[in-house]
Amino acid sequence: MKIVMLSADPVDSHGWGRYACDLITALGAENRAITLITSTRAPENPGLPVTAYHRILPSVTASPPERAIRLRLLLLQHRVKQLAQGADVIHVLAEPYTLAAGGLSPLVVTAHGTYIPRTAQDPAFGPLYRDIYRHAAITAVSRYTAEQVRAQLPDAAVSVIANGVVAARFQAPARPVEKHGWVILAVGQMKARKGFHILCQAMPRIRAAHPTAEAVLIGSTPDAAYLQAIRDQLEADHLTGAVHILGRVDDQTMLDWYHGADVFALPALNVDGRFEGFGLVYLEASAAGLPVVGTTGCGAEEAILDGETGWLVPQNDPDALAEAIIRLLGDPSLRAKMGAAGVVHAQANDWHQVAHRVSEFYALVRTSPGL
Repeated sequence: MKIVMLSADPVDSHGWGRYACDLITALGAENRAITLITSTRAPENPGLPVTAYHRILPSVTASPPERAIRLRLLLLQHRVKQLAQGADVIHVLAEPYTLAAGGLSPLVVTAHGTYIPRTAQDPAFGPLYRDIYRHAAITAVSRYTAEQVRAQLPDAAVSVIANGVVAARFQAPARPVEKHGWVILAVGQMKARKGFHILCQAMPRIRAAHPTAEAVLIGSTPDAAYLQAIRDQLEADHLTGAVHILGRVDDQTMLDWYHGADVFALPALNVDGRFEGFGLVYLEASAAGLPVVGTTGCGAEEAILDGETGWLVPQNDPDALAEAIIRLLGDPSLRAKMGAAGVVHAQANDWHQVAHRVSEFYALVRTSPGL
């Protein structure tokens, strides 16, 4: 089977890129022939098992954003069609790139979160996006994301194929971390939608119950104003020594903290139409054996088995978050039970399992395009 993929830069520093790397690697293990069409800014990645690597698309992850991206994608349709000649399936892994795949069939588009609803509402290009989506087979990484897509595109064909994790990556040997008490870990790009400020607001209550508890926040910090607001909040609450903002770290350091922490918590929020489409970090923490705490009303409902691998609490509720964390910190047997269940859950969603589901979906859309 020849597969053509349109992807953002295949790198681990953002969700689109990590999804592309892991899916391509897992499909490559099944001896699939993959042509990758990606951003002009994509670095060389000789480890990816692709038969062809074309860097022709504008970047959808650049900061500041590139100019006239939608128009440039339309102008690239003919070139993409040439590169996709003879393909059995064309798969768009980063939703904005759907415009460049207009007219191709059979077409699969993966919805990771907010981008299909947002592109469908684009004032200028929304009608073009909606038309392509209606003729495509859409996969969503969670049931919640699928519901948001169907709300915007009632006639679209949407199937759920949950996100995957390379479970073994998070079970590799780790180095000891320096800790002085219980550690609550949060990982993600530091922006309001991830809810880091809610965890910080919960810390006074957590510290009242467990005085040595600390929080470790890991992730890139693109929003300077948001980061400063968190620092101001911590200073006002006299928590600057109890909450450690590490920023972006290397993979080994990330693994060290996944193994050194006691609880993982990321209280994601829905903000201005943006939502957590799945929350791969919850699954990564589960793979490392951590109990996890996330929020209802978003894709975390799929990544976390409520009451089994962790808990789901209401959004924007520091007290409910604190209560869940306090209970976990105070009950070692519960932490161990949920952590063990999380490992099983992560292994069931290992990328090899997910790639097999994707392959089956490809076979289905070949016979029924737009399913």
